[in-house]
Amino acid sequence: MSTPRSATVVDAAAGEVSRRRALLTVLGVVFIDLLGFGVIIPVLPFYVRSFGVSDVFIGLLAASYSLTQFLFAPLLGRLSDERGRRPVLMLSLAGSAVAWLIFGLGEQLQGPFGTVGALGALFAARMLAGAMGGNIATAQAYITDITPKAERAAALGLIGATFSLGFVFGPALGGLVASDPAVALARDILPGFVPATVFSLPSFLAAALSLLALLAAARFLPEPDRQRGTAARGGGLVSQFREALTDRDLRPLVLVFLVTSVAFSGVQVAFIPFVADIYGYDAAAAGLLLTYIGVLGAINQGVVVRALSRRFADTRLAVGGAAVLLVALATLPFAPELGRALLDGPAGAIPVLGPELLALLLSLALLSAGNGLLNVGITAMVSAAADESAQGSAFGVTQGAGSLGRTLGPPAMTAIYVLYYWVPFLTGAVLTVGVLGALVAVAHRSDAFESIPPGSDSDSGPERL
Repeated sequence: MSTPRSATVVDAAAGEVSRRRALLTVLGVVFIDLLGFGVIIPVLPFYVRSFGVSDVFIGLLAASYSLTQFLFAPLLGRLSDERGRRPVLMLSLAGSAVAWLIFGLGEQLQGPFGTVGALGALFAARMLAGAMGGNIATAQAYITDITPKAERAAALGLIGATFSLGFVFGPALGGLVASDPAVALARDILPGFVPATVFSLPSFLAAALSLLALLAAARFLPEPDRQRGTAARGGGLVSQFREALTDRDLRPLVLVFLVTSVAFSGVQVAFIPFVADIYGYDAAAAGLLLTYIGVLGAINQGVVVRALSRRFADTRLAVGGAAVLLVALATLPFAPELGRALLDGPAGAIPVLGPELLALLLSLALLSAGNGLLNVGITAMVSAAADESAQGSAFGVTQGAGSLGRTLGPPAMTAIYVLYYWVPFLTGAVLTVGVLGALVAVAHRSDAFESIPPGSDSDSGPERL
């Protein structure tokens, strides 16, 4: 006959197994969803060019996605606080499937509706996909619901690793589906009314992956036990941002998300022209570099950050990540010169790599490490700063701020790239200096509160951090 103590141990073990199963399920759902998003990346520029319009529309399509993500991420986050994480995740996955299906049919609409109608369908699909892309905030909130506070940085790091893996395998899968043999095979086996082209097939695959994620969520993803939010918190988008910006703890984190997203997304856009103009790389070589960054991102956020989070506070992770990112952005545009000056000797031991490429790979490794530490650290700090009943709203606001940064950063950075190739990278470094300063101030305030002896007069009402 079991004792109450043994029964408690059994219940605790069962609870841990259930928590891990839920964690793996939500990560799987996010991975499938991000895989579908990544599938579109290789064909998007060529899809736009097939309509005979300016490359400006490529940037506008990207901005339209981020803009609606900015508008809807806070709303989905608040809705998940009030109505539940599971239904919001399922709604967003269903919407994503519809968006990718419309995107794949855009080419077929050019005949009856002309180029304007076809491009209108692409923009509508991208805006719907962006609105549904706010589900990442809900996934982050789900993870905080099922994870003890001491383990949240490590668990949230797994979301970042899942992002990276989606961007590693998604573009490769998209390129494979868009290949001539795949298109020929699809035309042989699919019904005649299904358009099979290099542009429609990746889009339909993305829709199918979103449906697969939806079925996985419906079958395996439970609603977590948590303290539910009420309508008293939040309201509309403007009120949520106003509330976050008046919260002493959340305000610097929202602004850090915004500035970091402007810097990093802008540098991402400038990176491909940089390696093409300075290194002479074509699209295939640039794609390999992006894969290298994605693999490093998965390792950093899934393994390295997870290990470091057990030894260092969230604020330390964020400050360290900002410092590493600053060094990476400042050195990246000068990688060829630094390689020839500092690595000419060591590179001789690696015949395949010249000193210029070796320096570039080292700078990209720092870039990936800094970005991973910074993002996970800030995300964990947001979770700690927000009420347990409003995790979805907090993540929705910060993800919305990140989306706004990704709307502003790419067009601004590509505009200044034409001045000098190194200007976007140094601009990103300067912006990161501000981020580093803000995080140091937050960390200093956190240490000040932690150093106040319990029960002292100064400890009468410290703010959350």
